[in-house]
Amino acid sequence: MERQLLKLGDVCVVAPAHEQSGVGHSITFLSPLVCREVYEGQRRRGWAVEGSPADCVKIGVFEFCPRRPDLIVSGINGGLNAGINVLYSGTVAAAIEGAFFGITSVAVSLEFDAQAQFDKAAEIAAGIVGQILQRKAPASELYNINIPTAAMRQPPQVKVVPMGVERYGEHFIKRKDPRGRDYYWATGDPPPRHGDRETDLSALEKGYVTVTPLQYDMTKYDVLQEMAQWSLHGSG
Repeated sequence: MERQLLKLGDVCVVAPAHEQSGVGHSITFLSPLVCREVYEGQRRRGWAVEGSPADCVKIGVFEFCPRRPDLIVSGINGGLNAGINVLYSGTVAAAIEGAFFGITSVAVSLEFDAQAQFDKAAEIAAGIVGQILQRKAPASELYNINIPTAAMRQPPQVKVVPMGVERYGEHFIKRKDPRGRDYYWATGDPPPRHGDRETDLSALEKGYVTVTPLQYDMTKYDVLQEMAQWSLHGSG
């Protein structure tokens, strides 16, 4: 991703030092953030942060970037972040953190594959990011890009779609460890299909690269307006 983004401008890399799957929008504030510079020969690649993806954006903007970034790209994550997985994703959370700063931010995820073609995915993602920057309104925006394995095998087609909100068909398998203690392993089953509405989940199944504009304001405004007419009071 870094190599492709260098075609658009200067790039500052700040990334978690270790795997951070499923950490969501966690941040580190009860302990210090250990950061180290990473070199490739004599060239400084960037900084490895002993923290979450959101931590990386925070400290990158405040400490490591030589100036305020015009764009933040989070990823490429090894594994899709579509549907309600958006809410669990550390990759998407880093992009949301960038949006908190008023910076256009993009999360990029590639379907898991033991031989995932990250170079090809980066080329596809950078091309989409470049088009977004050319066409978007001046205000900062937040986007989620998902690339299925099928898009690696054919000329990729892109669809702009909403995120799916179907609950995943997850359940837990109960087992015993060598000491006889019960433990549970989440299965992560795919979500069931509901209705005919096209979402990121259904489009990815068809082999499309998906782009979803997101927002982090979770207020439900129609209900807020309705509740404004209520006369609520505390008891006691």
